[in-house]
Amino acid sequence: MLARLETDEGAGWGECVADVEPGYSEEFNEGAWLVVRDHLAPALLRAGDLSIDDLDRVFAHVRGNPMAKATLTDAFVDAELRVRDESLATWLGAERNRVGCGVSIGITETTEELLDQVEGYLAEGYLRIKLKIEPGLDVERVAAVRAVHPDIVLSVDANAAYSIDDIEVFRALDDLDLLMIEQPLHHADLVRHAQLQGAIRTALCLDESIRSSADAAAAIELGSCRIVNIKQGRVGGIVEARRVHDVCRAAGVPVWCGGMLETGIGRAQNLALAAMPGFTLPGDTSASARYFLDDLTEPFVMSPDGTMSVPIGPGIGVSPRPERLTETTLRTEMLTRGP
Repeated sequence: MLARLETDEGAGWGECVADVEPGYSEEFNEGAWLVVRDHLAPALLRAGDLSIDDLDRVFAHVRGNPMAKATLTDAFVDAELRVRDESLATWLGAERNRVGCGVSIGITETTEELLDQVEGYLAEGYLRIKLKIEPGLDVERVAAVRAVHPDIVLSVDANAAYSIDDIEVFRALDDLDLLMIEQPLHHADLVRHAQLQGAIRTALCLDESIRSSADAAAAIELGSCRIVNIKQGRVGGIVEARRVHDVCRAAGVPVWCGGMLETGIGRAQNLALAAMPGFTLPGDTSASARYFLDDLTEPFVMSPDGTMSVPIGPGIGVSPRPERLTETTLRTEMLTRGP
């Protein structure tokens, strides 16, 4: 779902990162559509003249739904910055014009297929390889990759598939020189994440558990992780993502930018975010071709050195190509401010 927000002075774009089904999150496309249409957008239209700092207040009556909120928040920020002729990266305080790219590899049918995929992505130049794992398809698979590639930056992502009773799996992973183990336990269980982190050497990284800067502060204080994955669409948009970054940086916790299969709209936002000073690890900022034969915007291409340029134009620096947007649009609704 894309949102185009038009003001009296300009227009901006936002992208909802929810999926078709409520698997990764309780939010999903149809539900987010209704929340935006029936609650968030009407509140925005009623509010009158606003600044970026007013958005939290305008949306405060809607509990949760950070992905839906991110859709309109990001569109508003984009519109405002385009009017100012200021790039999102500049507004965020970015320090780099290129960011390192990592790639996430799903669970394959065989170990051989996994090794082939890893080899292919390394040949393309990706700086970090992340392997999805689940019970029964974990230590042996990861060990096979590490045996072939002893020096690469390697991490794993469990997507909350394990419990604290699986401690021996994580102790075995400890011996494979991993950058991090991402989201091993249930997203709501910061206490047991802290117990697990205290029992192993490898850094835990939280993803689904972090939906706000308050979540990040709590996780850090409890010792639930040593790294945080910031997905701006997951935490409520680019404004809250900056707050999460600031909390982590103040605590000395490194962060990296996760991805949610975004089109070029969301990818441009992610790249600007990943250029901030606290983002010291390669993110899931894969090239457009990793997911799309033909992106909505001009494609983002990774350089052979494993980096991607940060858009420097006003706002997010990109817009959908009109013909491609028309080809792919299934439904449109327009909401306007009354007289």
